[in-house]
Amino acid sequence: MSSIGAALDALDAAVELLGAADLRELSAPDRFVAVDRLETALRRVVAISREQITHLEQYQGCPPVDIVLADMLRISRREAKRRLRDAEQLAPRTTLTGEELPPLLPATAKAWDAGLLDIEHLRVIQKFFRELPEHVRPAEVDKAERSLAEHAQNLRPDQLEKVAHRLATHLNPDGTFSEEDRARKRGFVWCGGQRVDGMSVGKLTATPELRAMVDAWFAKFAAPRMCNPDGSDADRDMRGHGQRQHDALAELVRGRLGDPKLGRHNGLPVTVIVTATLQDLQAGAGHGVTAGGTLVPIPDLIRTATPAYNYLAVFDGVTGKSLWLGRTKRLASAEQRIMLLARDRGCTAPGCTVSGYDCQVHHAAKDWKHGGNTDIDALALACKRDNLHAENDGWGTRTLPNGQTEWIPPPGVPLIGGTNTYHHPERLLPKEEP
Repeated sequence: MSSIGAALDALDAAVELLGAADLRELSAPDRFVAVDRLETALRRVVAISREQITHLEQYQGCPPVDIVLADMLRISRREAKRRLRDAEQLAPRTTLTGEELPPLLPATAKAWDAGLLDIEHLRVIQKFFRELPEHVRPAEVDKAERSLAEHAQNLRPDQLEKVAHRLATHLNPDGTFSEEDRARKRGFVWCGGQRVDGMSVGKLTATPELRAMVDAWFAKFAAPRMCNPDGSDADRDMRGHGQRQHDALAELVRGRLGDPKLGRHNGLPVTVIVTATLQDLQAGAGHGVTAGGTLVPIPDLIRTATPAYNYLAVFDGVTGKSLWLGRTKRLASAEQRIMLLARDRGCTAPGCTVSGYDCQVHHAAKDWKHGGNTDIDALALACKRDNLHAENDGWGTRTLPNGQTEWIPPPGVPLIGGTNTYHHPERLLPKEEP
């Protein structure tokens, strides 16, 4: 620790020295040279940081490495996972028997360590290999990696991307992709959270089979007049092609939610669960919140109050007291879970992003096996991982007077305890002046 500590102290001192330096002392051409040197040094530090995180490991009471990295460095959990993947591809490897192996991308790793590549160069190279079909021979793959790493040292990322595209065409001129190649690329993700206007953007990469099925559904239900939320007939249907397809997809999902054939998820029917305050419902303004964390404008909630919304929990917006629970089936255990979804919205562990739909019920005050009561005031939502930490790894929880759940990490875990504001960003808004 003394050597790495001394190196970090020297780096801090060098950063202070750089910050105090005046670039204007140099001539105009030399200023560009200085910025270039600074960029190379910065890239080398980033490469060292990536390599060092390969030595991090999980220990008793410590969450997974990517979770700790995200919270300590205040980066997104997606970025933390991305950095770990970068390190796996660029750092030397060691077998179980102690044998050292080169990085998965050896030529890229060499240029990366020398500070000659930006993170954008790396992303272009990673994308190239992610989309390369498996039938390309290993010798050609190695040659392609060396070529891209060499060109990356002299080209901008946008220029390198054109080279990578041309190289991919050269290695697979017939555009041949196997079922396994296509299966690797399939997926659907939301591109970030909701926008300010409440809308969301998603990215779908569909297999030929899914495309064929969706096309068949759209052929009927995305036609003019079909699935029109405005109720207009075909002659007056002013929706565009994309809008009709959106409405047809909404009808497909709406028709399945709440169907008993779907079974149950965490003890509840597979349906939408929304919470709202009485004041917002009366005013016809504001937002309801689903158990997945989606904000639903109150006018939309009122307009679409169909059997798909099997559960609506209503709270007093001033006192927070539960007032009413609309439901299709009378299940006491389900009612408790719904009120927890309404109160906590998601996992209560600090920084956890798991939504209420994917959480378990946790005894926050005293665990059930130790004599705790299954009372709503003593319960909280927790994801499976954090629930196990509380049960087996020394994490403590308690219910605060305001009803929030506080998590207390065991000694030696480099995380700060407290409550979770991820599902309640309104708690961080400036307080209104009296």
